Amino acid sequence: MTAAPGSGRYGEAVFRPGQAGEGERIDYGALVYDDLTMARLRALGPGTGWHCLDVGAGTGTISRRLLEEAGAASVLAVDRDVRFLAARPVPGLDVLEADLTAPDFAPGRFRLVHARFVLMHLPERERLIARLADLVEPGGILVLGDAVDLTSDRAPATPYTVVMRAMWQGLRTAIGTDVSWVPSYPSLLREAGLTDVAAEIHVPPLQPGSPLSRFWADTWQRSREPMLATGLVDDAAVDAALRYLDSDACAALSAGLLTAWGRRPRQPAPARP
Repeated sequence: MTAAPGSGRYGEAVFRPGQAGEGERIDYGALVYDDLTMARLRALGPGTGWHCLDVGAGTGTISRRLLEEAGAASVLAVDRDVRFLAARPVPGLDVLEADLTAPDFAPGRFRLVHARFVLMHLPERERLIARLADLVEPGGILVLGDAVDLTSDRAPATPYTVVMRAMWQGLRTAIGTDVSWVPSYPSLLREAGLTDVAAEIHVPPLQPGSPLSRFWADTWQRSREPMLATGLVDDAAVDAALRYLDSDACAALSAGLLTAWGRRPRQPAPARP
């Protein structure tokens, strides 16, 4: 059964937090992308004395690394379901169960605001980026990361690309996921009033038995129903793609991670009398 795009709690029709293995699925993605995200965040300067906001924190891997590796003073980890965050407390980590899309979402001002694999699943992306930018204190930084689909019509036809195309279409119908607008991040950050805007993209290798292969395998199993509903694949095609992930023939471009960032201008010094 599918929900209207963007309706209800994020992913409840597909990625249920209470489903067995969901925390592990999220952690497989963290094993692939966290080092990349942390390298970018460290380059942008989080350190001692920084108060940070991690939106859609999932299992909290980035939140904890900001505290333990980057020396942040505190991190507020926000998610619609905080069971995974509450299960792994560390000093300096505050947890808030909240909805970014709610009208009253206003947890304060922060030196760093970070959201990864969040906005791609939500409606009204332009408004939400402006809202996140408003949570950044003057001189602070907003960092956004989301997936970029590389399974274009020119990509080689493999069991992987066939199922990935069905997955993106199925998730768009079921929960409103839409990665087509992710390359517009830099312009949206500028429209939100941020400066020093830049972006980068990383495409991790897809290798048999890797955490990335495990992540996609688990993701496909959970999203099998909406994929089948597209009519682009059947069960045999999904099963063939799962076998492909563990085969020596596996050679495909995984979804890329596009990371974009911008800085809120410092307030001008008050005029002298």
